[in-house]
Amino acid sequence: MLTSRAILLGRLLQRSVASRSRPVTNQIVRQSHYVSYRVNGPKPNFAVNALAQLAGGLMWWWVLWHLFHEYEHITGEFYYPDPSEWTNAELGIPPDDE
Repeated sequence: MLTSRAILLGRLLQRSVASRSRPVTNQIVRQSHYVSYRVNGPKPNFAVNALAQLAGGLMWWWVLWHLFHEYEHITGEFYYPDPSEWTNAELGIPPDDE
């Protein structure tokens, strides 16, 4: 039994010494995208930056144009009556003498 344990221990030591001398080759390498861990990503080129600025400007023009010309979407289309002019009957309040 001691002989089998000594053989297993010898193989284990041999593998550990051999693994230290050669470089690690079983590392997973992902080449599908740019990895930016704790560093800035790549800078976009001029065309991408210009198109993003143009799209943002177009979006804000659209929003502000429609807010100016179609403000009823926010304020409402119809006149809102003054609540002080409502009568008790319209509000469903019974008369005081009941």
